[in-house]
Amino acid sequence: MAGPDMDIRETTPCAFVIFGVAGDLARRKLLPSLYELWVNGRLHEETAIVGVARRDYDDAKFRDEVAAALEEFHVAGCTQTAEWRSFERTLHFAGFDLEDTDGYRSLYQRLSGFSEDTRVERQAVFYLSVPPEVFPDVVDHLDEAGLTRRRETKDGTWPRIVVEKPFGRDLVSSRALNDRLLASFDEECIYRIDHYLGKETVQNLLVFRFGNTIFESIWHRGSVDHVQITVAETLGVENRGRTYEQMGALRDILQNHIMQLIATVAMEPPSAFDAHHVRNERIKVVEALRPITDAQVAEDFVRAQYIENVVDGEPVKGYRQEENVAPNSATETFVAGKFHVDTWRWSGVPFYVRTGKRLAGRVTEVSIHFNEPPMQLFRDLDDTPPRNVLTMRIQPDEGISLSIDAKRPGVSMSLDSVRMDFSYAESFGDGSLADAYEALLLDVIHGDPMLFARSDMHNASWAALTPILDAWQDPTLGMLDYYPAGTWGPRTADELMKRDGRAWRVL
Repeated sequence: MAGPDMDIRETTPCAFVIFGVAGDLARRKLLPSLYELWVNGRLHEETAIVGVARRDYDDAKFRDEVAAALEEFHVAGCTQTAEWRSFERTLHFAGFDLEDTDGYRSLYQRLSGFSEDTRVERQAVFYLSVPPEVFPDVVDHLDEAGLTRRRETKDGTWPRIVVEKPFGRDLVSSRALNDRLLASFDEECIYRIDHYLGKETVQNLLVFRFGNTIFESIWHRGSVDHVQITVAETLGVENRGRTYEQMGALRDILQNHIMQLIATVAMEPPSAFDAHHVRNERIKVVEALRPITDAQVAEDFVRAQYIENVVDGEPVKGYRQEENVAPNSATETFVAGKFHVDTWRWSGVPFYVRTGKRLAGRVTEVSIHFNEPPMQLFRDLDDTPPRNVLTMRIQPDEGISLSIDAKRPGVSMSLDSVRMDFSYAESFGDGSLADAYEALLLDVIHGDPMLFARSDMHNASWAALTPILDAWQDPTLGMLDYYPAGTWGPRTADELMKRDGRAWRVL
């Protein structure tokens, strides 16, 4: 995690190379984040940003394209400023196909021509914003061109490589991909990015737990009844139909985002606040997940797909009507399930998770549902409020709230549930939250992997989830349910909770 604010430009110089720079991720997230880091003085003045794509651009044309992306996806008018004029000088372009070996050699020569601080012989970051199936080929070509040669500088070990999700499709493919990357890069130089870990509320979970005695002292099975994690999206697959057909909700969200949230909520206090110790504690949680049998898949997991509906007066297509989706597709767009973390702290506390597309609202949150008091003095009242709930809202309206019981004003004894709220916007201002990618890209440049998953974390996550995928190959275990677009998912997800005497939090 980035440390305290530094003086302007007192940061690590590097050449930041983005493969797939013409894609949506680069245009919407990476380039705006790099620009914002530059404006805020977090990038070294000798930084070189190199875009790689199969386009017939020169540097000037590439700079025009970046300007257009910033105007569309960042802040309108930002390219009419002095900050943009200084930033655009950092932008360079290398146009070649990812299978073109000569292109990688020319990239080497291009990087070698930069200043002493950023030339490839010293410090380079390779960001693979490309489909995961071509990761191995890109690394092969980087090897052949001499671009992966290990170097030690005063700013750490280089070069560094950043890869996006999905990281494999199952345990076997995850191990194979990790082995390929580790053959060319040290583990400390591989950054498997999950942008959820860069979000302020997720980072604040560590501070909230380990910096406040009042909460950590009740963060265990003696006080907690269960935990809920929801990652809900209102959008469908949009233009990602072909890609999503190969993934589904489990691979797209559960394997990475939700697993990281479970690990952060359930981890033990690290002995030091650094990447090594924090990541060690996270992986212990995933390794402690109770193995899932076929019978538990049938009982404790739900997979479903959205169907057409009218939402806010407008017709919305079902998943099978989306572009590049098979008309008989069995890919799940929703998954809900129950996990158990078999540790001393969490034994007997279920972790309920759900994620889906085309749901009724866009929200990501973690809620801790506490036990009822051992002697419920107010059980005979007609309006006994629900149990205490601590909610950490990750997006939108980032913040933390705690619901507690209080007496309603009046002459009679009547209870109500009230909330104690912390809002980032109210406490620190509307502009206080940087995009998650800003924090993560800066950490890559500084060589701080705390917010990135190690190879063993990915392998452990896939080891926990692959039995579910395997069970779903049996139609009787992987039966696909359906839910109308614009709702909170299928009834079977509600029944999953109801069987345990619980219910999903109303969002």
